[in-house]
Amino acid sequence: MIEIIPAIDIIDGKCVRLTQGDYGRQTSYFDDPLDAALMFRDAGLQRLHIVDLDGARQSRPQNLATLERVASGSGMRIQFGGGIKSSDALGSVFDAGAAMAICGSVAVDRPEMFRAWLGQYGGERLILGADVRDGKVATHGWLKNSGVDVVELISGFLPDGLQNVICTDISRDGTLWGPNFDLYGELLTVFPEVNVTVSGGISGMDDIRRLDAAGMRSVILGKAFYEGRVTLGDITDFINGNAIC
Repeated sequence: MIEIIPAIDIIDGKCVRLTQGDYGRQTSYFDDPLDAALMFRDAGLQRLHIVDLDGARQSRPQNLATLERVASGSGMRIQFGGGIKSSDALGSVFDAGAAMAICGSVAVDRPEMFRAWLGQYGGERLILGADVRDGKVATHGWLKNSGVDVVELISGFLPDGLQNVICTDISRDGTLWGPNFDLYGELLTVFPEVNVTVSGGISGMDDIRRLDAAGMRSVILGKAFYEGRVTLGDITDFINGNAIC
């Protein structure tokens, strides 16, 4: 069964969502991200996706205190990204309680550093964040188009032990238009050995069921939940195998 991973994006310590990666199109949902984490935990979810949007813009994690509070207060397994561009920053993220770290820009700009981190921490703890617009990877908080093809990027790190990739279709993120099924189908075919997490555009449980049927292993749930398209009851029923198909 596909794993549902709820998303908490953080600006100034608050839980927000952006539309299509635009910092000017921001909606706030929770003043305290720990409240959201506890809600997801109590619904039966075990993993949490946290993105430090301030860190992504400032090239260094900015919300580590919030990460530490959420990690210690919820006990959930947290994957954290945003501004991880140095070994010190990566270490600080793990020290603050993250179980896994998401690295995007550094993998494009400094691939040898990302390879070294894969060797040091292992593919179980390092996640390649591939944020895609029109098939090309965007970096620096989605503000810069690298021109690198997503398949090329993933392929380059397979010999180094890459196991986990989060692929976000920026054009659909926060839109509720539905995920880019063609993109994820291609990645599943090309990289059957890699856990490719779907991110961007989820509009409801039907999308999640379709991804599950296609063989995808995990999906990030964000705006569809915050806008009421997916409820805690839907999540619990799906986990318990009671979802109506």
